[in-house]
Amino acid sequence: GSEKGRMSNDLAGVWEVALSDGVHRIEFEHGTTTGKRVIYVDGKEILRRDWMFKLVGKETFSVGKSDTKATINIDAVSGFAYEYTLEINGKSLKKYMENRSKVTSTWVLNLDGIDCRVVLEKDTMDVWCNGQNIETAV
Repeated sequence: GSEKGRMSNDLAGVWEVALSDGVHRIEFEHGTTTGKRVIYVDGKEILRRDWMFKLVGKETFSVGKSDTKATINIDAVSGFAYEYTLEINGKSLKKYMENRSKVTSTWVLNLDGIDCRVVLEKDTMDVWCNGQNIETAV
């Protein structure tokens, strides 16, 4: 893909989200003249609306291998200023990350010179290594 087309003036928000299968980068473009909305996850365009009559609202999409639900809320703050908030599974990103650190443990192990990122989800007891769900004997 050509990188030069990606540096749009309409880039309104960039978020880094740590999920079980790794860290995902979410980018949101918002054209406040046309109402254009484009969402990229890890550099791939997953949603595009070239013309939106309403400038405020929300877009819901899924992220990562576990299809985690994400929502970008667009709110008008004043005049021509807009605020963009990302929610993961219905929680604001900040709350989600705080909650996630309570329900998951993450380790980075060096095995044969390769860094492995291991995540244990305490609520489901799922173990992920570098984004792959691992079968574990409990």
